[in-house]
Amino acid sequence: MIRQQFLILLMMAAGVASHAQTTAKRHHFTVAKTDDIREAIVKARSLPAGDTAYIHFAKGVYALQDPIVLTAADNRPMVFVGDGEEKPVISGGIRLTGWERTPEGWWRCHVPQVVRYKWRFEQLYVNGRRAVRARTPNEKWFKLTDMQEHIEVKGPDRIQPLASQKMMTRPENLATLRGLSESEAGDVLATYYFKWDNSCSFLLYAEPDSGRFYTTGQGQKPWNPITKNTRFILENYRAALDAPGEWFLDRDGTLLYIPLPGEEMETAEVYAPVLSQIVEIKGTPNQRVSDKTFRNLCFAHTAYYTPKQGVPPEQAAADIEATIEMDYADRIVIDNCEIRHIGNYGIWIRHDCSDNVVRHSLLYDLGAGGIKVGYNVLDSNSNHVTSGTVIDNNIIRHGGLLFPCAGGVVLLHTAHNRVTHNEIADMRYSGVSVGWVWGYTASPSVDNLIAYNHIHHLGWGILSDMGAIYTLGVSPGTRVERNVIHDIYSYGYGGWGLYMDEGSTGIVMRDNLAYRCKSGGLHQHYGKDNVVENNIFANSILQQIDLTRKENHRSMTFKHNIILVNQGNIFKGVWDKADVDMDYNCYYDETKAKKAYYGKSFGEWKKQREPHSVCERPMFRNAAQGDFTLTNLRAAKKIGFKPFDTSQVGVYGDAAWKAKARMPQADIEAFDRIVKAGQQ
Repeated sequence: MIRQQFLILLMMAAGVASHAQTTAKRHHFTVAKTDDIREAIVKARSLPAGDTAYIHFAKGVYALQDPIVLTAADNRPMVFVGDGEEKPVISGGIRLTGWERTPEGWWRCHVPQVVRYKWRFEQLYVNGRRAVRARTPNEKWFKLTDMQEHIEVKGPDRIQPLASQKMMTRPENLATLRGLSESEAGDVLATYYFKWDNSCSFLLYAEPDSGRFYTTGQGQKPWNPITKNTRFILENYRAALDAPGEWFLDRDGTLLYIPLPGEEMETAEVYAPVLSQIVEIKGTPNQRVSDKTFRNLCFAHTAYYTPKQGVPPEQAAADIEATIEMDYADRIVIDNCEIRHIGNYGIWIRHDCSDNVVRHSLLYDLGAGGIKVGYNVLDSNSNHVTSGTVIDNNIIRHGGLLFPCAGGVVLLHTAHNRVTHNEIADMRYSGVSVGWVWGYTASPSVDNLIAYNHIHHLGWGILSDMGAIYTLGVSPGTRVERNVIHDIYSYGYGGWGLYMDEGSTGIVMRDNLAYRCKSGGLHQHYGKDNVVENNIFANSILQQIDLTRKENHRSMTFKHNIILVNQGNIFKGVWDKADVDMDYNCYYDETKAKKAYYGKSFGEWKKQREPHSVCERPMFRNAAQGDFTLTNLRAAKKIGFKPFDTSQVGVYGDAAWKAKARMPQADIEAFDRIVKAGQQ
């Protein structure tokens, strides 16, 4: 009887659900001009509960004056969709026209909004390319000979709220500053590159003949200050305008541009960004926003405006805003979209969001990074962190152009996320960053999966202390699996493939391939109970595996790995002293240099440290060309190595999508030139 009643209740519930499905309706609104967007959103608010609003964008460019803002008032499911194969462009900028030739053969136009609204844009996009704001030097950078800081206001923390700095360099480096008025000098921006960070500040005063300039802002971070030999550039003044592709905006609204060969500005598409955000999903803890989809749309031309007090260094550019931002939002889907030509991050899934998806989207030409998840300050209730984000089958490329310290995907205080099958390339810092707690303090960043990603051509010799996959803190349940990593090149130290930094704990790294990294395929700074098994670390420049700190606990398990050497050393650090359960590994040096194992022969090392490890050729098909298919399993079987298929790594889908993921050959060659120059 009870079972029969239960079945009746199930049938009744199914009937109610079916009725709800049949009564819920789809309402379609067509957008053909910018004003239609707001009208369609307003109309959608009046729909019956459960109905879905489809807002269709026709082909074209929609130049916004304000961001698209969705709140709890928009409590119906909504789908914003671009019709047709060519994605409609939702732009945060204005198109500039009215160009004329200058006597120098340059181009000039007048931007009246500069004077009318006291607006000065800092990025310019010309024919689908980010132009270069006038800078010196045109390539690479100058170096400081010294820096002296005076604390103006002392605060309670390690970082002082206000300080002034005297920057010293060779006088010839400041030659182009001669003759600038006080107001012109105050518009000059100095950008610094040091260790894993960059920062910038406006000049307060300059003494070019003495090689000195002065700035003010937040005090230096004691763990990573600007020092002697810190690299810097100067930008945003007329005298620095001297190379094709550069531009300069005067305070009177005159925009000057030196064209690239063959560029005709009469027909050029030139955009100056106005808005910093294009979409803001603004829920609150008590009024969340849910069930919004953005499909087949392009979001472009967003701005970054440098605060007058400058920008202090911040790892991973964690404070920088994004073109699409969401707070207290659930089940938001970004599908088959593009985000390009922006001054900040592409997407920030920020405060207490859940079950959101970014898939099959292209993020390209990024001022900062690709996607940030979670917040960089832990809320008082750590149970309410952003979780359950899926970042799958995306291309994230050519980023960190204003903030090189930004990452491709950055998981801050956040848990239970899946970062899979992405192509992350041509960034200036780390590819995927996981966790935001230093040391062994409890962290909410647990159970994150980083798998099947193709991460390559990172660093470009600009910053140090970086990794293709970078982890921080106590992270039980976090897995790093089946990723292919290669061509990682830092400025100084620390261009690693897999990098477990301060306090990384409980992380499993298995079935990864990392090769051609400057400082090794693997580095653990310090951590606890990590598992590194069944990986291939090959052909890195300085060494293959690195372990910095010996601690009074088990640092890691290191087994069933293949380590191939074609230059540099096998080990760096304290592998001979630390508590590491290491065995069943295969080491092979193709140079036949008979690398020492901490002063021991391999036989002695094997006897004292790794009794079941072997030193023999692993038999890859063509490791020099990146083909690590095993043609013979003899060595692999001896160490219990299980071959893994890398053909499914990276994006999936049709041939056109996979082709779009391939990095241009010219960019690969440019990267190789930097690596070659750094080794000379």
